[in-house]
Amino acid sequence: MDVAIGLPTTIPGVQGRELTEWARRAEAAGFSSLGTLDRMVYPNYESLVALGAAAAVTERIGLVTAIAILPMRQNAALAAKQAATLQSLSGGRFVFGVAVGGRPDDFEAAGVPFEGRGRRFEEMLDDMKRIWAGEERGFAGGVGPDVSDNAPPLIIGGQIDAAFRRAAEYGDGWIAGGGPPEGYPAAMERLDAAWREAGREGEPRRMSLTYFSLGDDPDSQARRTIGHYYTFAGDYADMILAGVAKGEDGVKDRVRAFEEAGCDELIMFPSSPNPEQVDRLAAVVL
Repeated sequence: MDVAIGLPTTIPGVQGRELTEWARRAEAAGFSSLGTLDRMVYPNYESLVALGAAAAVTERIGLVTAIAILPMRQNAALAAKQAATLQSLSGGRFVFGVAVGGRPDDFEAAGVPFEGRGRRFEEMLDDMKRIWAGEERGFAGGVGPDVSDNAPPLIIGGQIDAAFRRAAEYGDGWIAGGGPPEGYPAAMERLDAAWREAGREGEPRRMSLTYFSLGDDPDSQARRTIGHYYTFAGDYADMILAGVAKGEDGVKDRVRAFEEAGCDELIMFPSSPNPEQVDRLAAVVL
């Protein structure tokens, strides 16, 4: 299993120099990818822009939105162009993880209806794939840059049946959104069933994100950052906090559990923006 690390883009107060240093250290340490989370109404950095900054200071490491809320973006053409730009500028390192999103205030702030987002999501997925394939849209041709030979892989997030169906119909795989590893095998059964139902060949890419906290007081650190990020979720926030991998033993156990559950790539998101966390995590899991 590949082990990736999340950028601390959702931790309030993180500075640009910390993000770029984080990216450099992650590549040097040997992590497989850098991941981002996505919100509109929060003091976080925008996902694709943050990954663009990371791409500029790295050469090898993958770049993953885990996930981007696709239907809150205004239209598929702009999202497709942004993703294709990142794919081209990074030399083909981008994986576009997307989902429908679940926070009404994000959609309200974006000026996009919350209702009907599932239908719009599928329409946008289809439109983006046609754009990336080079479909002409105007007198100058298609919406570039041209990635028809190397389009960004699409990874779909979500827990409902439609999410697994969309992964099979439009995507290259599926990503779990922070749940415990104990539930991962059952999710893989649902993914495999949808893959077969869609008549897809080969195997879907199997991914997950999780959270970690390393340091002298990992519980308090997780509450201040990860807990703050999930305050909107009520009781679910307590579940997320309880599921944070804390301390070296907890982190090792989390990685081992996802590997045994069949995950292909695990993205570990931090509770601290200090770039030293990259080295600490690498010493434990790589």
